[in-house]
Formats: sequence, structure tokens, C-alpha cells
Amino acid sequence: MNKSSRPVSRRRATPWRRYLGLAVLALGIVSVALYLRYQRQIHRYARRAYASFTFGQLTGREKTPMLAGYSVHGIDVSSYQGKIDWQTVAEHNVRFAFIKASEGVTLRDARFQRNWKQARAAGIYRGAYHYFQPNYDGAKQANLFTRTVPLAAGDLPPVLDVEAPEFHDVAVMRRGVGTWLRLVERHYGVKPILYSNYSFYKRHLAGHFDDYPLWLAHYEVESPQLPRDKWIIWQHSDEAYVPGIRGTVDFNVFQGNFENLLALRIPAARPTRPGKPH
Repeated sequence: MNKSSRPVSRRRATPWRRYLGLAVLALGIVSVALYLRYQRQIHRYARRAYASFTFGQLTGREKTPMLAGYSVHGIDVSSYQGKIDWQTVAEHNVRFAFIKASEGVTLRDARFQRNWKQARAAGIYRGAYHYFQPNYDGAKQANLFTRTVPLAAGDLPPVLDVEAPEFHDVAVMRRGVGTWLRLVERHYGVKPILYSNYSFYKRHLAGHFDDYPLWLAHYEVESPQLPRDKWIIWQHSDEAYVPGIRGTVDFNVFQGNFENLLALRIPAARPTRPGKPH
């Protein structure tokens, strides 16, 4: 056989196939390792993508099971949830709702007034929250909230939502939070509730506002990784379904029974006795 006709292509291609196989194997190992480490986050993103893809098929009657081990369940909403059928929500064991009122120094939630009135009319115990923007003045943010929210006896305490990570100085952020909490407490005569997610709270807030009741957001866990005496409300999901709301909504449980929730409400003003100084 002539040397020029000998097959040599297979011998030259073999190393490339070997390297390609090793690369595929290495990629597979890395992928499995990343999945095992971040599987909760991956599943979460997958669920969110699926929910976005199927949003047009939702009816507003979808229902997420109540979290076992708790008797008092609630939601928190904003204009993001769109038009809410509050009577239907109330018929599905939702006992309380916190409604977004304001954000920063100028933003009022477009659906606050409607949600505020309709939640009460449906028999749901209501509260309002402000989304704190850490790079804006705390006093101005408190002023916006108090001018927006007509809290009265029977309502739940005001809430400050602190989770925005874009701030320049943690000490300045904490001073702003402290200012908001003090001014709002002075205005309504009731101690506000502080809301944050687990990682933000542990990193930036723990040990600084322990005098205030804590509402903790912590997902994909069987129970919050804080002692039970540290929190009163647990937001265990931000992708739940409640009949009366078309799309996902935050789901919460209150630590305690229904009587404990009622005790948390703003009390009626005590009448002063004639002739007594006040």
C-alpha cells in the first residue's frame, strides 16, 4: 500500500475527542456541584419563571396550602397585586393583611386607599407599611407615611420595611431607621414593627432595634433561623396563591393565637375622667 494512502485521520483526531470528553465530564461535575449547593435558589428561579410564563392562564382562584403548625395566617400586598377581591381573600382563612402605603420621601402606593378600605370592610385586620429607602432622610420618610396612613384604634401597628441594600454607610442607614421608628411611634402612640429579611437583618440590624417587634422574611426553610422570642411574624413565602388575588402574594404566619393578634392592635383611647388633668 502506498504510504500516502494510509489512514492517519483517526490517530490525529483521538486526542481532541479525549479532551472534549474530559471537558464535558468536568462541566457535568461542576454543574452537579453547583446544583447541590444552590438547588433551593434554582428551584425558586424555575418556579418564578414558570409563574411568569403561565400568568395569563391564572384565574385568581389558585390556592397555596396554609403552613402547618400555625393558626393565624396573613398576607402583605401592594399595587403589584392589582385589583384584589378582599371578600374572597377573607373567606380563605386570611386573618390579617399589611398594605403598602408609601416608599421613600414621595411615593404613595397607587392602590393603598382602595386596599385599606376594602380590607377592613371584608373583616380582615389591617396594617400599613412603608418601604424604607436608606439614602433618603428618615424624618421625611416618616412624615410621608403619617400623612398617608390614617391608623386608628383596632388597626395593626405601623411597619417599616428595611431591606434595600443600596446604601453608602450602614451607620447612616441605622440612624435613618431609628428616626423613622421614633417619629412614627410618637405620632400614633404605638410601637412600630420592623420588617426585614433574614440575611439583611443579621448583617445590618440585629442588636440595634431589639426593642421593636420583628417581622422576619425567611424563605425555603422549615422555620426561621432566629429564636422564637426574636420575631412575631414570619413571612415564609413570597410566591403563594390566595383566592381573590390573581398572581403570587407574600404569605405570613403570626406567632400566637387569634387572641394574641387582637391584643397587638392599636387600643382605643381611654376617656379621661372629668376634673382630672390630662
